[in-house]
Amino acid sequence: MIKRWLTVVGLGMLSSMAFAEGEAATKPDLAKGQAAAMLCAACHGGDGNSAIAINPSLAGQHSQYITKQLMNFKSGERNNAVMKGMVATLATDDDMKNVAAYFAAQKPRPGVARDQVLVDAGRKIYRGGDGATGVPACMACHSPSGAGIPAQYPRLAGQMKEYTLAQLKAFKAGERANDSAAMMRTIASKLSDKQMDALAEYVSGLQ
Repeated sequence: MIKRWLTVVGLGMLSSMAFAEGEAATKPDLAKGQAAAMLCAACHGGDGNSAIAINPSLAGQHSQYITKQLMNFKSGERNNAVMKGMVATLATDDDMKNVAAYFAAQKPRPGVARDQVLVDAGRKIYRGGDGATGVPACMACHSPSGAGIPAQYPRLAGQMKEYTLAQLKAFKAGERANDSAAMMRTIASKLSDKQMDALAEYVSGLQ
């Protein structure tokens, strides 16, 4: 099981690294990114700190990850009618990279976890996984602090609980399928509703 998991992680890292190398070829324009980001402000906040629980905060998120999501929305690989319409205004890959770089450069506001019981349960899974069901520790990919690994795995720290929970459920249901080597779909399929709720609560308070 461990050997298979390491292989899946390795494939995901190689895919993300290749994506990052391609992105590095063109230096993003933050000024253009800020101008384009005005269209995103209603849902994600002008500085990327969302005030709407179901919409993700983008401030401080890795630019490569944001760029990949925008490209996936545009191609239809990640399905969301609202985002598909919004990303249609970004005509080129450089437009998407500029927006991503702008949000990545913004300072994220600290999140707050409110339910200590859920925090304690979520911490155990995030840091130690669940050996009984074969769920690996989340921090292996997203780091102990939830900062993630640039160009490989997204930042989770301080993310809105409702959004994180919705994404876990979407991965579990197969409604979201743009994860490398089906990694998140595999993990989410082994999580109970209570475990997903606990994890979402826990990461919302990470800083």
